[in-house]
Amino acid sequence: MTSISLDSAAPASLDVDAIVIGVTPAGSATGSDTGSGTGSDAGQGPRPAGAADLDEALNGGLGPALRALGATGKAGEVTKLPTLGAVPAAVIVAVGLSESPTAEELRRAAGAGVRALAGTRRAAVALPAATAEEVEAVALGALLGSYSFGTYRTGERPEPVAEITVLADSGDASVERARTLAESVTLVRDLVNTPPSDLTPEDLSGAAERVAAETGLAIEVLDEKALVEGGYGGIAGVGQGSANPPRLVRLAYSHPEAAKTLALVGKGITFDSGGLSLKPADSMDWMKSDMGGAAAVLGALAAIARLAPRVNVVGYLAIAENMPSGTAQRPSDVLRVYGGKTVEVLNTDAEGRLVMADALVRCGEDRPDLIVDVATLTGAQLVALGARTAGVMANDDEVREKVVAAADRAGEAAWGMPLPADLRKGLDSAVADIANISGERWGGMLTAGVFLKEFVPDGVRWAHLDIAGPAFNKGEPYGYTPKGGTGAAARTLVQIAEDLAAGVL
Repeated sequence: MTSISLDSAAPASLDVDAIVIGVTPAGSATGSDTGSGTGSDAGQGPRPAGAADLDEALNGGLGPALRALGATGKAGEVTKLPTLGAVPAAVIVAVGLSESPTAEELRRAAGAGVRALAGTRRAAVALPAATAEEVEAVALGALLGSYSFGTYRTGERPEPVAEITVLADSGDASVERARTLAESVTLVRDLVNTPPSDLTPEDLSGAAERVAAETGLAIEVLDEKALVEGGYGGIAGVGQGSANPPRLVRLAYSHPEAAKTLALVGKGITFDSGGLSLKPADSMDWMKSDMGGAAAVLGALAAIARLAPRVNVVGYLAIAENMPSGTAQRPSDVLRVYGGKTVEVLNTDAEGRLVMADALVRCGEDRPDLIVDVATLTGAQLVALGARTAGVMANDDEVREKVVAAADRAGEAAWGMPLPADLRKGLDSAVADIANISGERWGGMLTAGVFLKEFVPDGVRWAHLDIAGPAFNKGEPYGYTPKGGTGAAARTLVQIAEDLAAGVL
């Protein structure tokens, strides 16, 4: 992984290959922008934000050069310009910023700037970072922007930036926290990007065992025989059509001073063909990402073990591969999930809620104060909220809004959604306690949430995150987000654990 350090030196003095700076639109200025953009240039074009010594080294030519290259300073815009030997760094990368950037804007700017420097060994990031929160945001964005998944590439390609220096007067603890969160997100991205031929349920449970060994988490793994014997009909039913048998993984972090327990549940479908209710081909090629929820739980537990908040956290990875075969479950089959409730399977492509049902019931035995599940659950989430915003549902309005707020502080887009009681009737089954899909076509994301709610232990607060779109970026990279696996929800889950420890949740 890219190394990162902190330095209080002036940008123009650093012996690095490139420097990332912020640029604000014409007519705006940041509090740290003293000494630049003055005189006849003031208000005429993009202005450096906090890079006065660089501008001086360039004889006041930074602003005019940016204007000549067409820079406007709008958020997300990236402009490269050579220094022509005026400072040790050969290249300046100017990234658009608002006048008073938020933490997320700083993360995205740092990520975009570092991502534009692929092939460069050493880079400094000189964005406005006066507070601990801002230092963390810049460091985290820079690390996430340096991500590259090259495991399966054989040809030459630009390597990500190897060494990053964040320029700030102080903030070592903030940089360390950013490093921990970045390692968590990188783990999730790597798992989501791994081809399903190399990430079977057994492989994913093996990854969990390695993380547990590295971080001191307690771990328990149930194989296919234990699942059947234990009555986990949802996971066993979904996994029975595959040559790669299912798993249920339980991870646990304990703090000696903890007063509360958080349970995390993640959907881990390592590949989703749809089963006998086969998906169309153009909907299947990115279904390696259908284990993004389980990966997020694993990544979050890895970070939580290192950050050590005063809360107990258990995490369940409900893992299976959904394949069509002569042994696969059939539409109209009835499964008996953990705890005894029966489910009529009307569509085998609504499999995620079946594996989640087992884990939701099981985690009740841990007597949690809060359950949060995360899943790439429905295509309806993309229809409702697009590819970048997760849907948040809950059995408690206050919990829903506080989870949305936690996601916002973590820098992940989320939107609170209702769980209308009238949608439950559509899940009625003629032969079982509940059906896994509704006959009503509308509100599919909400109906899936209503289904999951049926398996939440009585009296326990619960929230559900649908990350079907945010978990995998099929478009071009942006900010610190790469193409492919994004690591969605891992940072939110860490923030939720810290909020529960602090009494916020």
